[in-house]
Amino acid sequence: MSLQLTLNSGQQLPRLGLGVYKVNQDIAVQLVGTAIDLGYRRIDTAALYDNEQEVGAAIRRSSVPREEIFVTTKVWNNRQGYHEAKEATQESLDRLNIGYVDMLMIHWPAPKQNKFVETWRAFEELLDTGKVRGIGVANFNPHHLEALMEHASVIPAINQIELNPIFQQPELRAFNAKHGIATEAWAPLGRAKILDNPVLTDIAATHGKSAAQVVIRWHLQVGNLVIPKSSNPDRLAENIDVFDFALNDEDLSRIAAMDTGIRGSNNPDDFD
Repeated sequence: MSLQLTLNSGQQLPRLGLGVYKVNQDIAVQLVGTAIDLGYRRIDTAALYDNEQEVGAAIRRSSVPREEIFVTTKVWNNRQGYHEAKEATQESLDRLNIGYVDMLMIHWPAPKQNKFVETWRAFEELLDTGKVRGIGVANFNPHHLEALMEHASVIPAINQIELNPIFQQPELRAFNAKHGIATEAWAPLGRAKILDNPVLTDIAATHGKSAAQVVIRWHLQVGNLVIPKSSNPDRLAENIDVFDFALNDEDLSRIAAMDTGIRGSNNPDDFD
């Protein structure tokens, strides 16, 4: 299994990265710096997370060249629309202060607003500026993607969605794959609520790994990009230590059977 994935944009990125949702500003610089030292080369932030400035500071302080770190940020729902999205993106660029972002995403489709098509038009134009290297979406269901692609010149490179062993979204993953869109998992560990599941703990014991490592490895083996979040340096190290073992077919079948089809968070059809 390659540690890198090539997107439909031609960009390469590590399959495993760090999410910084709800990472407080007072620890974000040190945490991201620690992650980079541990080998993380992909950081996923957003305007909503209120830590873009700290993420950018950590990257600037690092001895790792900027071009070796893949940075994602996102435009929040209240800044959708053609002009608003361009302004919001510039504000994110200013806060990050790292020259450009590798991936810019629409954070949610926000269907009641019905602005994601014009937001996407702004995103496509931002690609021409060099300040944005790739564009994608988050939390888009197939019908949102179909509506977007009907008007788009650029197909989203990534669709970042809620995805973990108890909410596996096989139909959406298949739709993404059919259209060359990479699937990226947020809340990939089920917000830690699934880590005491006996299926996972049993598989973990067999491999001499933690349940979290088993879940991260599962994501990688089924083809997902994955961005586990932790504010604990020891967990950061644990989460990236998943390349010295592999799940077998029986392990994968047991995890596949865990799917409940029940969301742990907002439904994109209703959330604005």
